Amino acid sequence: MTFTIRVKEELSKLNLDSLENRIIVCTYLNYVGKFYKNKIVVTIENASVARFIYKNIKSVYGINIKIIVRNQKRFRIKQIYILEIYEKCSLITADIKNIFNQIELDSKEEISSYLKGTFLSCGNISDPRTSGYHLEFSIKNYTKVKFLKKVLKYYTINSKIIKRENSYMLYVKESEKISDFLKFIEAINSFFYYEDVRIYKDHKNMVNRLNNCEIANQEKVIKNGLKQIDDINFLYENNLLDLLDDKTLVIINYRKKYPETSYNELAQIITLETDLKITKSQINHHFIKIRKLIAKFKNL
Repeated sequence: MTFTIRVKEELSKLNLDSLENRIIVCTYLNYVGKFYKNKIVVTIENASVARFIYKNIKSVYGINIKIIVRNQKRFRIKQIYILEIYEKCSLITADIKNIFNQIELDSKEEISSYLKGTFLSCGNISDPRTSGYHLEFSIKNYTKVKFLKKVLKYYTINSKIIKRENSYMLYVKESEKISDFLKFIEAINSFFYYEDVRIYKDHKNMVNRLNNCEIANQEKVIKNGLKQIDDINFLYENNLLDLLDDKTLVIINYRKKYPETSYNELAQIITLETDLKITKSQINHHFIKIRKLIAKFKNL
């Protein structure tokens, strides 16, 4: 079961009032219904969604609906459900137009129902556990996709639209906003699953970044220590140690013993094992002095 199907099945099991069901049905038909002179036809691939739409059309409008079940052979055999409506078609069509003319953006209940119907009809969401964060809607009509974008923006969910061959795709990539969307349409179980995965992945990424940072710092420390060993060897080879003070000589001896330690670690070791109280900045200062001495010697 894909995550999209999981969300749609959760939505199809919600207990909603008659107005919410009316908006969902009208929204669903508005996006994927086919309107003919004497009938409305809608094709549904998910059994749970088909039952939900069938039940609510029948309940809201008090009509009988013809349902046809067919086996579709595309890659694998699966059932599709075709609902054919012959009664009150003009009323349903007028209802769809009226709802979209009257829907209030500041009514969370109405917008939540509209978004439920939109997702059930043409929404798709990636499973965060197996892929990236992605929510999309495939809509044929530009006016309808612009209205959806307006609704999402009103609730601070930014989206983008791209043109496809025969439709428009509106998509959202921000994980936090996708999570907000799931909560807003009341897919609570899916929301908690999404949040658990998102928190786990964010924590894992943070740990990886810290590990990468630690590795990079360690590599930098080792590289710096080896360069200082080269400088110390140069001092020995050219009899330059007599030009250095006692404190610098102590630091040199400890650097030779601990070539892979950081300045901070080296300062702590020297402070513990000698009478010198030294800081990492002082160690840095002494090695700068050594480099200057070597540079001066090379320029002679």
